[in-house]
Amino acid sequence: MALNSRFVALVLSFVIASATLLFLSLVEDMPTATLMVAFMVSFIVSFLLIFIVLEILVFREVNKIHGLLGKLKNKDFSFVEYQRSGKLNPLKGINREIYSYARIKQKEIDDLRRMEVFRKEFIANVSHELKTPLFAAQGFVHTLLDGAMNDEKVRENFLEKAAKSLDGLDVLVQDLLVLSQIETGEIRMNFEYFDLHKLTLDILDQFEEKAEKKNITLVMAPVKWDVTVFADWQRIRQVLNNLISNGINYTNEGGSVKVELTQSKGRIEIKVSDTGIGIPPGEIKRIFERFFRVDKSRSRSSGGTGLGLAIVKHILEGHHTAIHVESKEGKGTTFRFSLPAEEA
Repeated sequence: MALNSRFVALVLSFVIASATLLFLSLVEDMPTATLMVAFMVSFIVSFLLIFIVLEILVFREVNKIHGLLGKLKNKDFSFVEYQRSGKLNPLKGINREIYSYARIKQKEIDDLRRMEVFRKEFIANVSHELKTPLFAAQGFVHTLLDGAMNDEKVRENFLEKAAKSLDGLDVLVQDLLVLSQIETGEIRMNFEYFDLHKLTLDILDQFEEKAEKKNITLVMAPVKWDVTVFADWQRIRQVLNNLISNGINYTNEGGSVKVELTQSKGRIEIKVSDTGIGIPPGEIKRIFERFFRVDKSRSRSSGGTGLGLAIVKHILEGHHTAIHVESKEGKGTTFRFSLPAEEA
């Protein structure tokens, strides 16, 4: 017979009522009817009190704890939810601790599942990105070894294409290395004061030839005040490089890429805008993921590794600032972030 609150209450109530009856029977001239009434009242009151106490304060909570431990043993965390515990019942406190423990474990399991999905996607993406330039270079080299090397024009053409594929592979590996070093803290930010306006102009000059090939206009908004910022010069150069390069890659011929610097509350805000293809609303949150591309065919043909914005995000997080995106599909995209200005 399973032990439960009702059975225990019946046994204890019978014992208490019997003891009461035995005690009252010692009194002389006690009527039998009075003894029976006392026995029944004692039994009923004892049963109700004991049953309520056992059911609410003990058995119900013990059954909950037993059920939770069973689910924990089976690694089932679907039951997790927060419950308040009563101060008068220590078993509820134990129940609450089990809930808290289970909630923590559920979060750990969810994180591990996300990391597992991320790991699989990352390995698949890296394999794909490495395979494309590697197989291309391999194909050109084997073609030359199979006899095409004897033709001078073919040889030169294939070697140039193989070199271009290997250059793309080198860029990808370098981006992966930089991203890994930033995430693991191996690369520390070297903060210093520098002229952000001059740095931006230098980068725009660097991309002038690339922009001219696509008939894209590079615009630097006029700046009439000091824009000295406190940041890592090399890393901010990398951020601007990636943003401006992306703007050119994703902008159609005849478009424009514009950089604006504005000052507000002791910070310099940087905006990089383009008139390109834009980003679909559902993909804006994903553009900072590794290897994610809005237009895979276009970015791959222009040499993109798919890691640029991920690197940008991590660099700016290292500067304790965030990057914001505004985009309209077919009309263009604006990236903006801010850096601390030099104190006057």
